[in-house]
Amino acid sequence: MADRVKEVAVEEAERLRNLTADAARSAAYLYPIRGIAYFLSHKSLWRPLTSKLAPTMTLGLGITTFMFVFTYLPQAAVMAFTSGPLAAITAALLVLSESSTLFTILSKNFLIDDALVDTFDGVLLSKNTTDLVSEGRQLKAGGDPIAKLGKLVKSPLAKFTPKAIIRYVMYLPLNFIPVVGTVIFVLLQGKRAGPVAHTRYFQLKRWNKDQQEKHIEQYRGAYTGVGVAAVLLELVPLASIFFAFTNTVGAALWAADIEKQHITKEGTAPRLREQAKNAE
Repeated sequence: MADRVKEVAVEEAERLRNLTADAARSAAYLYPIRGIAYFLSHKSLWRPLTSKLAPTMTLGLGITTFMFVFTYLPQAAVMAFTSGPLAAITAALLVLSESSTLFTILSKNFLIDDALVDTFDGVLLSKNTTDLVSEGRQLKAGGDPIAKLGKLVKSPLAKFTPKAIIRYVMYLPLNFIPVVGTVIFVLLQGKRAGPVAHTRYFQLKRWNKDQQEKHIEQYRGAYTGVGVAAVLLELVPLASIFFAFTNTVGAALWAADIEKQHITKEGTAPRLREQAKNAE
């Protein structure tokens, strides 16, 4: 039995290693970074965020404060037995991850869901993929990309499902493994977050579940890279609301590249791969 457990663990570790290598080669992890630059340079994209800023900042601050006051010390005490001198840092990362997850569940389901859809569609319009956006909403004449957005024809992004919450809770014990466990935890969260970032894109494409899964599997490494970068950015306290929008911008930019077929077989734009190589 012990040998079988060891064998499965080795296989899983190898699979994660290969997935990480594929994600790095794709350079798709640069899309969330590119999303920040694009968002900051296009003021029309700020309106969906500013319209939701006050309630989401209040929610984010409240959740983060509550989690650190009531859960940090107990978790740090447990971590002291498994992480030793790294317990304080590991516990802090865990609390940030938990706070980010709670914020994501509450904000994306009750506060900013429609604003993220507007942001995603607005970016697609700015990249001249009007036909794609028209599959999911009415469009107005004139104005900037956000001003052109009309009534939604299709429902917005998928809600945070109970299955995702259960999976998150199952992965939490990984954080009790010093350093490596936290890395694996973020990697697994990113593996899920990548495809979720393109839920709106799949909806606009009218793809069924099989078509979506085939596409995701083809670019599994790229989606994991995007997801990990997005998860790490949204772990930043208070700034997670900002990064939720810039990550949406990055996902839309990637979708626009896919539509224009400006991608390699790894699933990302050649220009981004060149940037990644220059940074090495």
